[in-house]
Amino acid sequence: MHTKEQKLQAFSHLLDVLDELREKCPWDRKQTCESLRANTIEEVYELSEAIIKADSDNIKKELGDVLLHIVFYAKIGEEKEIFDIADVCNFLCNKLIFRHPHVFGDVAAKNSEQVEQNWEQIKLQEKDGNQTALGGVPNSLPSLIKAFRIQDKARNVGFDWEERSQVWDKVREEFDELQAEIVTDNAAGMENEFGDLFFSLINAARLYKINPENALERTNQKFIRRFNYLEEQTLKKGRSLKEMTLAEMDAIWEEAKLLTE
Repeated sequence: MHTKEQKLQAFSHLLDVLDELREKCPWDRKQTCESLRANTIEEVYELSEAIIKADSDNIKKELGDVLLHIVFYAKIGEEKEIFDIADVCNFLCNKLIFRHPHVFGDVAAKNSEQVEQNWEQIKLQEKDGNQTALGGVPNSLPSLIKAFRIQDKARNVGFDWEERSQVWDKVREEFDELQAEIVTDNAAGMENEFGDLFFSLINAARLYKINPENALERTNQKFIRRFNYLEEQTLKKGRSLKEMTLAEMDAIWEEAKLLTE
């Protein structure tokens, strides 16, 4: 691993490289915060995918791509004389110190749960911080992640089940309400109750310390592997999936389950 001095030299080199690109590359020179935004979102998703796969080489690569965007935004801010990378780092350090009084102050925190509870309370006290318990949840978050963050923030101010097992009564209640709407074939009602059921399942995941986004993505990847196997085996037989009966596809699917995780 590198020394602190080597890390600082590497970061300084990155800033120098970006300065030169901004000056001499037509593409880099024309970029704005707005033009970079969509690419930034894509880079974060690529990093997320690498993390899910535990692919250390790609995690390193994608972290670099995300870091490039961070210093790029800071460079644009510097050119507009609004802020620079030092302001970004200083603001972050000050925020971390303020939000960790159990490390930099005299507040006690025996476990990570207490740290999280203190964190949310401190954020409400900040001058430019969240003014409400749910104020820090971005509206642009994907719905599944947003639901998890909403529930987690509500928990940090004491709004939660007394026993985590109680959530299953809520899941069953929402499932029954969905079934009732299905019987009446009420499209709007079915959508509403599906939403309530999803929300309660995400709540259950949180209570049992399961990250629902990670869990769903692992299932997505598992389905892709098994479906690819099904398609490959079908093509080897000189047929297409549309020509297969459901029973034939199920037989190959069972093979896929034995051969893939």
